[in-house]
Amino acid sequence: MFINFRKLLKSFKVAFSGLRIGIKEENTVRIGAIIAAIVVFFMFYFPLNLQERAIIILCIFLVLSIELMNTQVEKVTNLIDRNYNREIRKIKNLAAGAVLLAVIGAGAVAGFIFLPHIVQGISHLFNH
Repeated sequence: MFINFRKLLKSFKVAFSGLRIGIKEENTVRIGAIIAAIVVFFMFYFPLNLQERAIIILCIFLVLSIELMNTQVEKVTNLIDRNYNREIRKIKNLAAGAVLLAVIGAGAVAGFIFLPHIVQGISHLFNH
């Protein structure tokens, strides 16, 4: 058979297990998921077009994916050496920097997309 559906199903089970672990055990993943839910609410609250919604969803998945990778880097490096290690600290800082860049980028995108709607809503309040 060209596609082994049992292996594929097992891969999905493993992946969903990883998501559950991230949400259950990692504070930063939970915070990211809560922020994502709020952003999705506003995505449907404001009259956004399809492209804006797609960009927002892409940003959410990007940030959460990189956060999960950062968590993985932290866990692996902790297994290697629990004591202070300058090189491991650099690795962890680099992974955290990747998350920071993704969050800043997603925040900028959110600003470009949501800010005109927020300003319009505020000006509508004061003009009535």
